[in-house]
Amino acid sequence: MNLSTPDHLAVVDHLLTTTRSVRKRLDFGRPVPSAIIQCCLEIATQAPSGSNRQGWHFLVITDPAKRQALGDLYRRSFDIYNRERSAPSDPAAQTQQRKLIDSASYLSENMGRAPVLILPCISGKAESVGAQAGLWGSILPAAWSLMLALRARGLGSAWTTLHLRYEAEAAQLLGIPENVTQAALLPVTWFKGDDFRPAARVPAGEITYWDSWGETR
Repeated sequence: MNLSTPDHLAVVDHLLTTTRSVRKRLDFGRPVPSAIIQCCLEIATQAPSGSNRQGWHFLVITDPAKRQALGDLYRRSFDIYNRERSAPSDPAAQTQQRKLIDSASYLSENMGRAPVLILPCISGKAESVGAQAGLWGSILPAAWSLMLALRARGLGSAWTTLHLRYEAEAAQLLGIPENVTQAALLPVTWFKGDDFRPAARVPAGEITYWDSWGETR
């Protein structure tokens, strides 16, 4: 079967253009079956990784006390971020930022209520720019594949990293070894509503250069 037919492309393109960071539409009251999480993780581990080392680890948190503790770390970090952030000068950007902060604040208050929290992790630590590129390039594709697989099954998630301000505390709470890097904290729930739409974005042609920086077509 050839999956590159127009019909299949329409389904794939819809998935890729409507996978949003879900915050206010997360359904915190509906349980998520572990079998669905496991299925999506199997899909995620088909992603590429540097030198095919496959150094991924996915820590799935369903224990209520640990979820609440992670939620507390996230909220503490968000409060600091929210106090220190600077407002853009453009009025349109200010309006957009207010909407974003409103939804982000809602998530910070409810992170611990998500029935499932997933921490994508990768073996190793990195100091140099090159090592960091290889490390993140080995976990981000798998984590994004996980989010796409969840989305295809009616589950919402959001890529968050603010808990990393307290990475050591999270590691101690969850027993994560010192030689393992936490990449993100993903709340996972069913999402409310029927579907998502493509978001407003800068046209790709305005930020794509050909052969030399600044050369557009």
